[in-house]
Amino acid sequence: MIICLSSRLRSRFPILDQTHMIRAMAHRVQELLVQVVLAIFPKATFGKPSCQLRASDVPAEAEGGNGFWLSWRLAVEANNMSAWRTVPPQCQRHVESYMTGGQYEQDLKLIVDQVTAYANGITVSNDGMDAWILDIDDTIISNMLYYKGKRYGCDPFDAAGFKAWAARGECPAIPAVLGLFKKLVDDGFKVILLTGRDQETLGPATFNNLRNQGFHGYERLIMKTQAYKGQSAITYKSDIRRQLVEEGYRIWGNVGDQWSDLQGQFMGKRTFKIPNPMYFVR
Repeated sequence: MIICLSSRLRSRFPILDQTHMIRAMAHRVQELLVQVVLAIFPKATFGKPSCQLRASDVPAEAEGGNGFWLSWRLAVEANNMSAWRTVPPQCQRHVESYMTGGQYEQDLKLIVDQVTAYANGITVSNDGMDAWILDIDDTIISNMLYYKGKRYGCDPFDAAGFKAWAARGECPAIPAVLGLFKKLVDDGFKVILLTGRDQETLGPATFNNLRNQGFHGYERLIMKTQAYKGQSAITYKSDIRRQLVEEGYRIWGNVGDQWSDLQGQFMGKRTFKIPNPMYFVR
């Protein structure tokens, strides 16, 4: 009796069986789609969101990513990052790698090649007034050993500590720039070394340091005197260059690692910036 009733129901309500079959098929398709997604994205998680961040979830700059470092260094070298006090902590290992891993030397070589090409196109006169100006610290001699102890610029500037370092007279020459210096001298240019170092306290140490590192034959070594105490590097160096121009010197080129070496007045016919991501001088 029950069987007959079931058969009659099926014959009277065929749409119910079709609906059931469609739902079953849809459910099966859904299960297959989930399996496909899991196969393609095995690390995907479903369910409640996690409050824990994986390393891949952390922005690159928060981990000292190379992208942030490259952008920061570009801003520094283009003088778009003005008056920065210290290197961002997340850039420390990148600054170290840049300064010690070979890229710094490659950048220097490219810049020195440009300076050399420009200098080769100048006809030096016989009056002895064709001049080049070169900064000293981290332009012709290096303070990288000192800044290594300062986490490559991540620590604030220590005036007393740097003066003690400079007084030792142990700054090594920057080879590429030493070669440029010698070429300029041999070509007949008057090379003038212009530095913000204090003449009274660092004069003898600086002179001996330069001599020991092979810097011979320059026209003048000009250091900061009490007359310029408290003045910015731009103001001080602009005034020195003014005096040189008034003496009759033709400043064909000006090379420095800081923008304050190259800005202001009487800058010279061309300026060349040496890379330095370790510190900023106003």
